[in-house]
Amino acid sequence: MMERVVNVHQFLWRHGLAPSRKDFRPIKRVRSYARFWRDWRAYQQLPGAEALRLRDSFPQLEDDTGATAVDSHYFYQAVWLSNRLGSIRPALHVDVGSDHRMVGTLTGISKIVFTEIRPLEARLSRLVQATGSIVDLPFRSDSILSLSCLHVAEHVGLGRYGDHMDPRGTQRSAQELSRVLARGGDLFFSLPVGRHRVEFNAHRIHTPAQVIAMFPELDLREFSIEDDRGQYLEDANPLDYAEASYACGMFWFRKRDGRG
Repeated sequence: MMERVVNVHQFLWRHGLAPSRKDFRPIKRVRSYARFWRDWRAYQQLPGAEALRLRDSFPQLEDDTGATAVDSHYFYQAVWLSNRLGSIRPALHVDVGSDHRMVGTLTGISKIVFTEIRPLEARLSRLVQATGSIVDLPFRSDSILSLSCLHVAEHVGLGRYGDHMDPRGTQRSAQELSRVLARGGDLFFSLPVGRHRVEFNAHRIHTPAQVIAMFPELDLREFSIEDDRGQYLEDANPLDYAEASYACGMFWFRKRDGRG
């Protein structure tokens, strides 16, 4: 019985009918299906067209757009980190919980250790997995020379991913990242910046100044941003974005070496 339920859900999802769809606009859906059936008939009439069967169909109703849609925060932060790692080329880089597609791509630059509370179901020769929490990382203090955590810390402590509720989740994450970072090591860190608030239970938004204050042992080497207009700006002034709505702040920190 359970297998049948799963199969029915899969069928509904494949055909755009699953009730959990985020974008369920009935009129648009009807028009999309009308175009689908029009294309179905037109394709069948083409010379050499394969036979089409309804049970094999997999309607894609949202791809005929005038532009390629991207999640711009994730797009720009991946470009930002890849360029910087490409310039310094660390032999080993540790990432904590960032987008797994970006992490896989980074293996073309360095050997990557990927830490997440949920193991990644993928295997690559230059990818090592270390299951752990961002508030309790499985690394010694002052041990990592190259570290990243992109669009992660703002979620911590809100329960979204099954984690414990903690109003200081983002600050605790920053403290733990600082702990494991080696003296003279680099931390690449990003999260939404702008007017401080909690958009429960998705994420928190902090001003850039609040983010910098979370890392008292680190110096800010560079700040880049994707602003509210969707523009990607390198070497920006973080103080200019305290009242942003939902920008992506990218911070390159370096831990003081303790000398002098």
